[in-house]
Amino acid sequence: MKSSLRQRPVVAALLATTMIAGLPAVPAMAQQAPAAPLAAPASTPAPVVAAPQGTIRAITVTGTQRLEPDTVLSYTKLRIGQPYSQESLDQGLRDLYETELFSDVQIRNDNGSLTVEVKENPVINRIVLEGNKRLKEDKIRPEIKLAPRQIYTRSKVRADVARIVELYRRQGRFAATIEPKMVQLDQNRVDIVFEISEGPKSKVRQINIIGNDKFKDGELRSQMVTKQSRWFRLFSSGTSYDPDRLAYDQQKLRQFYLTEGYADFRVISAVAELTPDKQDFIITYVVEEGDRYKFGDVKVESDIRDLSGDLLTKRLPMKKGDWYNAKQVEDTVDTLSETAGLFGYAFADVSPDFNREKESLTMGINFRIANAPRVYVERVDINGNTLTQDKVVRREFRLAEGDAFNSFLVKRSKDRINSLGFFQEKLDVEQKPGSAPDRIILETNVQEKSTGELSLSAGFSSLERFIVSASITQRNFRGKGQELRTSVNYSAYSKSVEVGFTEPYFMDKNIALGGDIYRRDLNSFRYLTNNDRDTTYEQTTTGFQLRAGVPITEYMSLALRYSLNFDDVTLDKDTYYSDTDGDGTTECDPLLAGRYLCDAIGKRTTSSLGYSLIYDTRDNRIRPTRGQNVTLSQDFAGLGGSVKYVRTRLSASKYVPLGSGFIFSLSGEGGYIHSLEGERRDSTGQLVDKIRLTDRFFLGEPQFRGFDIRGVGPRVKRYYLTAETNEAGTTTGYVKSNGNNNVSDDALGGKIYYLARAEIEIPLGSGAREMGLRPSIFMDAGAVAGLKNPGTIDFAGYCAPGTGAAGTTTVKAGGTPYAPTCPTNYSFSGGNFVEEYLGDTLKPRLSVGFGVNWNSPFGPFRIDIAKALLKEPGDDNKLITFNVGTQF
Repeated sequence: MKSSLRQRPVVAALLATTMIAGLPAVPAMAQQAPAAPLAAPASTPAPVVAAPQGTIRAITVTGTQRLEPDTVLSYTKLRIGQPYSQESLDQGLRDLYETELFSDVQIRNDNGSLTVEVKENPVINRIVLEGNKRLKEDKIRPEIKLAPRQIYTRSKVRADVARIVELYRRQGRFAATIEPKMVQLDQNRVDIVFEISEGPKSKVRQINIIGNDKFKDGELRSQMVTKQSRWFRLFSSGTSYDPDRLAYDQQKLRQFYLTEGYADFRVISAVAELTPDKQDFIITYVVEEGDRYKFGDVKVESDIRDLSGDLLTKRLPMKKGDWYNAKQVEDTVDTLSETAGLFGYAFADVSPDFNREKESLTMGINFRIANAPRVYVERVDINGNTLTQDKVVRREFRLAEGDAFNSFLVKRSKDRINSLGFFQEKLDVEQKPGSAPDRIILETNVQEKSTGELSLSAGFSSLERFIVSASITQRNFRGKGQELRTSVNYSAYSKSVEVGFTEPYFMDKNIALGGDIYRRDLNSFRYLTNNDRDTTYEQTTTGFQLRAGVPITEYMSLALRYSLNFDDVTLDKDTYYSDTDGDGTTECDPLLAGRYLCDAIGKRTTSSLGYSLIYDTRDNRIRPTRGQNVTLSQDFAGLGGSVKYVRTRLSASKYVPLGSGFIFSLSGEGGYIHSLEGERRDSTGQLVDKIRLTDRFFLGEPQFRGFDIRGVGPRVKRYYLTAETNEAGTTTGYVKSNGNNNVSDDALGGKIYYLARAEIEIPLGSGAREMGLRPSIFMDAGAVAGLKNPGTIDFAGYCAPGTGAAGTTTVKAGGTPYAPTCPTNYSFSGGNFVEEYLGDTLKPRLSVGFGVNWNSPFGPFRIDIAKALLKEPGDDNKLITFNVGTQF
């Protein structure tokens, strides 16, 4: 008798791009069981063990390519010499298919001689992803378990499809579909292609809330992170559906109700339904608000002798009769824990005991502070500082081994370490139990960040046009916290070379020493009416400065400095010099340069000694979020040299976190300079201001936004005039010319100034923070004044030698022509003009606006848009200012 057992092929003659998804999922049986008789009872018969049909005399395996025949037989229970039946042959067939190594299996029986014919599954040649644009391959491939040179199996393909679908769901793309395909190659190899249809990002179309009577839907939705998809939320990431965010929003709802006194609030259900088109989700919350509670009796019981429960009770923020607020309770627990830490009880356990009265709707709370031993610092561990020396971090700690624990000093230590700027911002001081109950270990885990900069920069500034600079700065030189810097800067109006060094702890003592050597060249300029610039004086400064600083208290320090500067101020002789007295010698001509500028030229030496008294409680000196800073500075020039004055400055700033990432800052500064010299006169014998132009205060861009560089304060504007004649051709007067090049603007600076700023930094999402975007809105107010009026020079007040007196004409306001008083033979090749002295007033100038800081790929970028609301005649305002640079 010859029997043939044959399984229908699962994969037979696969063509290119044949769909795997359409293949049969379950193999067919080798033979059909006999049909049950029609009269068979309805009840299930007892199992019947089939009688053996014979003994296996031989087994032959055919069709193998990679596997050995013995390996194939090892997957079955068929053995030579053992009896077999139809069921055992069927079981052997199923065993081979379960290995997922074969695409087709046949078992033939010839009177006990079995032939097992197999067709092995193909080997994977490569995995191909197509259609993935929103999710890159480096995100998908780690999730795929199939790999080249592995044997293809359907179960692995299905698992990989499920993993990719899950990745897209995490991205909010619930309409994504994955279609696996197989491309048949020679030598029983295949390419697996995952054709991906990403679909749109699934949005939240609607958020429904059922059961809320006390608060409107919009008020509750505002508490959630998930937002309804609307056109004005085009760039919001909160409109996409996220299951984890759904659970978080339930906690946000509960937190909101608990802060409003609804202690029994609960979310009964939260269901997210996918719309039929699989494009959006509709979320429905069913809530139960419950009753609103008030605080009952609130008190503190302390088992620690140093903490008075009665005294702490008086300082609790909540009082009996106030609406219950769970957030206030949590904050009180933290405050009491910190208070215990201030007295050295680091492990004090503060637990609130609640007494809920359903009838009176009150919530009584007893804050219990359990007894705990006073804790001392066993040791301070510092980890992660691969470059920075241990002592650099350790000297910033306000606690040392053996000191009594103090939570405030721990926080202060963290702030000081962050202010170094040597480590990443995610820094924390962990408190771990020591070798005894009264011992604690302070462990600081730091992560080094780059503190050295070697850069060549090129950029554009609205102040100085094109800028090129090169600098080498190491803020943590040799890992000792020392700062070494050198810089070279070049622009159209300034050039400088500077070398500086600072040792913050000289000889490991809390004394900072430093010094700078520099050479600075400045080409000052003035604006013309068409916004062109005209170079006025050139100032060359060569000098050095020595600095020292010592702490007075934890928050107060004293800085001393000595500076020696050699200044040389010059003017272009071809432009500003003339033979004013006819003796053949040229000198600075007030008619061309103005008397204030002629007075500034010359060489002088400034030897000054100064100090700064600094009070600083900011949590971070680089990017503060809270605290304040006050600095009083004075410099005395006159220890030798040719310049004598006293310059005083006072500045203060305060930072306040407003919550949710908003930071409010208020700052102000002011200064006054007083001359210690006697009277000074110009070349014409007139009294001039004792404080020279180069020593005065100037105000404008960039410190005063909304105004141009040196755009605020005393200035001289020179208007060139055109003659008016009568019908006979006789000159009757002069009027201001309307040409663009007929006005020049020279800022004079002042001896006294003030400037105040109010600014709010606005937080953005995590993506914007990673890009380094920090927008803010601001308001600036300030002024500079205090000069001696230099007088005006008009065209008729400067006459040729021997033709008339100088300085006798009074300038008339409005459109009335200027009446000449000089003789008719007056002539001047530069043209007729009049000067006006403007802006010398302490009346406040005010500007408001917004700006953005951006750490762009091209370098730091800052743009400000400010509108000047209050200004005085002569002030130069400016709407947009920016600075940008790039490194290469």
